[in-house]
Amino acid sequence: MKKASTGDQSASGLIDERIAELGDWRGETLSRMRKLIREADPDVVEEWKWMGTPTWSHDGILCTGESYKEKVKLTFAKGASLKDPAKLFNASLDGNTRRAIDILEGEEVDADAFKALILAAVALNASGGKAGPKRAK
Repeated sequence: MKKASTGDQSASGLIDERIAELGDWRGETLSRMRKLIREADPDVVEEWKWMGTPTWSHDGILCTGESYKEKVKLTFAKGASLKDPAKLFNASLDGNTRRAIDILEGEEVDADAFKALILAAVALNASGGKAGPKRAK
């Protein structure tokens, strides 16, 4: 895994701090999803964007990890272009580009299906594929 730095501290260090400061199920969830992202793509780059959003990239943004009071949201930058046979995407479904997975307290995400989404996002970025829904001919 590559690390992008932000100021005096690495993005990975800032993500570590965010997880620790959450100190509850949201931190545990973000940590678990981060681990799955790293397992799926050992070359992923961790970044800290938009004044405090953990971001994972590989030839472009794969996904972001945001924490809210009632959920952890993983937003895939080009999610609308990814096949999701396990139906993990459950938020931002109306947009033409992004798709998200909202995880509520006590919910578990299928690890293998999530890793498959990460790998599909990596492949899409590597192919130079543009975001957007697939259109029927």
